[in-house]
Amino acid sequence: MTRLKHEDVAEISRQMSDYNSTLIQKTGCSLRELAAWAAGVHLDRELPQPKVAIIPMTCGQGIIEGFSQSVAGIVQFLGFSPVITESRDAGGVAEAIEGGAEIIFMADDDRFVAVNVKSGKVSDNGEATGKGYAMALEQMCRGLESKKALVIGAGPVGTGAAKALARSGAAVAVYDINPQMSKILADRLNKLGYNIMVETSLTDALNRYNLYFDACPAENVILTEHLKDDTMIAAPGIPLGVEAAGLELIADRLIHDPLQIGVATMMFDVL
Repeated sequence: MTRLKHEDVAEISRQMSDYNSTLIQKTGCSLRELAAWAAGVHLDRELPQPKVAIIPMTCGQGIIEGFSQSVAGIVQFLGFSPVITESRDAGGVAEAIEGGAEIIFMADDDRFVAVNVKSGKVSDNGEATGKGYAMALEQMCRGLESKKALVIGAGPVGTGAAKALARSGAAVAVYDINPQMSKILADRLNKLGYNIMVETSLTDALNRYNLYFDACPAENVILTEHLKDDTMIAAPGIPLGVEAAGLELIADRLIHDPLQIGVATMMFDVL
């Protein structure tokens, strides 16, 4: 899991309205709609209003300043009422449960999860981010049926994305710098009935696809020369993998944020 920095999350809560407006311009959907649809939640019914607690965790490399506040800000923007526990780690879990929390968010260096303590359902940020961004890409390109999509990165986010994109009808291929990872992902999903192809040359693949899902935590993966008039990119990877020189060309067809879509999808996942 990529470790965020304070500067990645510092302004999230304050900018949620502007972020949401931009998302609507690009996809036609709000963050609430995208996340709910990605999680399979229907917004035409009354939703539960569970108590939500965000628990600061000090293990590993420690607390990222502003992280808990940003998660709370996203959850609140979706229409829920989160609290951040005063205690940390195990004490925070106890405080949340004793206070009646039904959903808890917590993250360490290895995993970031939302847990429904009543149902036992767990949403991992990797898979949730993958399917949330896949929904954003689907809405941005007005449907994925029979369209070719390239997933770059075969980790948890890429796996969640590949599954969601294939489920929506896209012809999905995956590339990872480690070819064995690509094969493992494709084999796993193909056994579930999907048809995931493996690409072994990133340069060749970028020249043959116009829908990119960048789940790779590296810079300059997608260069300006790869950007076509019909290119659309969903890029949850931190840092952003699109070459800086090409950002102006692709700005209206690029979905990228450090937390918003992933956290929102996690919230609806565990309702």
